[in-house]
Amino acid sequence: MEPFANLITVDRSSPVPLYFQVAQQLQQLIETGVLPPGTRLSNEIALADELGLSRPTMRQAMQHLVDKGLLARKRGVGTQVVADRIRRHVEFTSLYEDLERDERHPRTEVLSIEVVPADSAVAAALRVAEGSDVVAVERLRYADDQPIALMRNHLPTGLLELTGELLAEAGLYQLLRRSGISLSSAEQTIGARRATAAEARLLEETRGATLLTMTRTASDDAGRPVEFGTHVYRASRYSFEMTVAAR
Repeated sequence: MEPFANLITVDRSSPVPLYFQVAQQLQQLIETGVLPPGTRLSNEIALADELGLSRPTMRQAMQHLVDKGLLARKRGVGTQVVADRIRRHVEFTSLYEDLERDERHPRTEVLSIEVVPADSAVAAALRVAEGSDVVAVERLRYADDQPIALMRNHLPTGLLELTGELLAEAGLYQLLRRSGISLSSAEQTIGARRATAAEARLLEETRGATLLTMTRTASDDAGRPVEFGTHVYRASRYSFEMTVAAR
């Protein structure tokens, strides 16, 4: 295999975190078959040295792809490209729109709207500099007067006006469209984890109950990221469904 230094380039002047630059390029190498299933990667120290990065940065890049199911760490073997990755796409709609369509009487409790510094994950998703200002929104979504989802969203500043009143009466995607923003595509990951004590209290679940998770980055028709959401759903009351077709 060609040396990684010839396959991956790092732009230190970019606002995109270094680990995410490496992770994105590694993902492309995997998905295009340059790194086929079963390929063993050098250890993090060797890869970090080859790319001129710190070991924590390289470890974060590798862990990002492990979390996405593209790489697997095996004791005594090392890190390998995973075979037979399954991709699942769900419909590009908001929860509010889904509940309205199903006549489930959506209601929103706005917990907070504030301007905060972007952490590394938010900065990478929205393509802004880490630490720069972004708008953070946290909402509790109800269906038929039952809490079903806790939603945390980050948006670039200056994108649109957001108030508690507006968010209580409409979904975020509806407000974006009303502001003239044309939503075109989204990248999302669905998973599951245990509820924290605070999440369990808000969602009226027992502590440690299983929650479904969805992380989504939505982009406009110019390819600009306009929203990064990290949502948790009550697994006892909510499920994701998708249609797959044979090739």
